[in-house]
Amino acid sequence: MAEERPLAMVTCTAPVNIAVIKYWGKRDNDLILPINSSLSVTLHQDQLKTTTTAAASRDFAEDRLWLNGEEADVGHPRLQACLKEVRRLARKRRGGSAEDAAPLSLSYKIHIATQNNFPTAAGLASSAAGYACLVSALARLYGVEGELSEVARRGSGSACRSMLGGFVEWKRGERPDGRDSLAHQVAPETHWPELRVLILVVSGEKKEVGSTAGMQTSVDTSPLLKHRAEVVVPERLSLMMRHILERDFEAFGQLAMQDSNQFHATCLDTFPPIFYLNDLSRRIIALAHRFNAHHGCTKVAYTFDAPNAVIFTLADTVAEFVGVVRHSFPPATNGDQFVRGLPVGSVSLPEELLGAVGMEPVPGAVRYILHTRGRGLGGAGEGV
Repeated sequence: MAEERPLAMVTCTAPVNIAVIKYWGKRDNDLILPINSSLSVTLHQDQLKTTTTAAASRDFAEDRLWLNGEEADVGHPRLQACLKEVRRLARKRRGGSAEDAAPLSLSYKIHIATQNNFPTAAGLASSAAGYACLVSALARLYGVEGELSEVARRGSGSACRSMLGGFVEWKRGERPDGRDSLAHQVAPETHWPELRVLILVVSGEKKEVGSTAGMQTSVDTSPLLKHRAEVVVPERLSLMMRHILERDFEAFGQLAMQDSNQFHATCLDTFPPIFYLNDLSRRIIALAHRFNAHHGCTKVAYTFDAPNAVIFTLADTVAEFVGVVRHSFPPATNGDQFVRGLPVGSVSLPEELLGAVGMEPVPGAVRYILHTRGRGLGGAGEGV
């Protein structure tokens, strides 16, 4: 019989992912099964990550949860669904053996502490990183191995995509039990090392309408969403995979922008309408199109889940576009901290470019820019 451990503790990290073909709408709310497949880019954890520590002890009187230093509801149904499923897999792995035959009793209460190094619920996929990290930590705690994206999906749909690095598809699946609604890697980050990501943070506030409530209202009221899921997304998904595999930024960027725009069109088609973009978001959209028009090709591509803009570009364009953003949205007080993450060189902007952009500067509108890249060595589950 294994010697019982009075305390076991693990710490894991997990990355954020940004969808370029977006998921919006569930066909099963309990299992979190999507009405369409989706595709995302996993971002590097050096700039954006969730860190979760999970501990189990015979001395704990109750389960407890802390989010960013504040105690939260450990009884949340989605968290409990993940915990229940990981414990079920652990029990199965032990062959249904008696509790006292394993070193860590599944009856121990658990304490979980999670910390994000980015704004929570502000359109930066905090729930995706959070649940991917939770499932990875619980799996390591209980010695569970193998396919875990299905478990992460039970916490937050897009969390399944954060279980892997690089470019990741979350398959819609057909089975009613969701066993085929899984994430798989389309290509590793090493496939496209020049790809860069700029996150223009304009708000750290939570969305007024959360994703869960918003997408259910869209499913119930938007004819455009039904057409998108059944007709538009399947074709776009195959196209986007091809653009990624061919490293065709022109086509990749245009399709990412089109899909972002259609996602927000379905939000407007929802009744009552949902507004995730604001006036500043629309100014950034205009800026990207004017920048591209000046160059005569797609040099930058935006996608939005909430007001914060995610800009895809290539390494050789980063410095010039950051310069244009700085010119259009001059930092108010944090000039030294305006650009964070990976280093960005300085460039002299041609007068023709500034004239083409042609926007009246709005000081302080963009709080800061985060420069990052894709993640290729894996998704959730790194120990620290």
